[in-house]
Amino acid sequence: MGRIFETRKATMFARWNKMAKIFTRITKDIVIAVKAGGPHIESNPALRRAVQNARAANMPKTNVDAAIKRASGQDQADYQILLYEGYAPHGVGILVEAATDNVTRTVANVRFPFTKLGGSMGTAGSVSRLFEHMGAIRLDAEGVNQEELELELIDHGLEEMGETTGEKGEKQLLLRCKFADFGKLMSAIEAKGIATASTQSEYIPLPGTLKELPEEQATEVLKLVDMLEQDDDVQHVFHNLA
Repeated sequence: MGRIFETRKATMFARWNKMAKIFTRITKDIVIAVKAGGPHIESNPALRRAVQNARAANMPKTNVDAAIKRASGQDQADYQILLYEGYAPHGVGILVEAATDNVTRTVANVRFPFTKLGGSMGTAGSVSRLFEHMGAIRLDAEGVNQEELELELIDHGLEEMGETTGEKGEKQLLLRCKFADFGKLMSAIEAKGIATASTQSEYIPLPGTLKELPEEQATEVLKLVDMLEQDDDVQHVFHNLA
């Protein structure tokens, strides 16, 4: 088979592993949304956001329907959303958002990378005070008048808007709002008939809190971030590395 095949195989497995992780995260989002607000997309904004993210990630509709059905039953475990705080090497702040049905397991799994890679867990508020909780919405930038859209959405909670790229390099618009305005901004975008590429809550470093590090030290931090992201209970990892 040769080296080229092995390289391609490694690339395929990396892509499949990433896709499986995304599907796991979205499935948990669906379950949490259904448990909180019921199985009907029309009356459950959180479920609507989760289903939109599933479509954007090319998650099969059968998987989505199965997750909604399973969450509606009595046998589906409840997930808790937990926020763990800690420091990576060189003082970089880390927030780990997890969705778990077993807190004991998740605490141990989150603590292990910090301990192994020279970081430390923090107390509640020790790191989160460096971040602002915001809603983030990504849109396809094709055919969108950015200035017009920005003016129209300011009254619906829009705080900032800028250009970014998706995973395939496609042009997107990134819109952010205070987390309390997330639903209001989403409703305004939906009313305009604009499709979203993804939506999620994010913790954004406050001005003046970003840390710049030499490449070697930054690599140590990102190694910790990557190890945390591999855990099935972890939904998102946020940091203030510049």
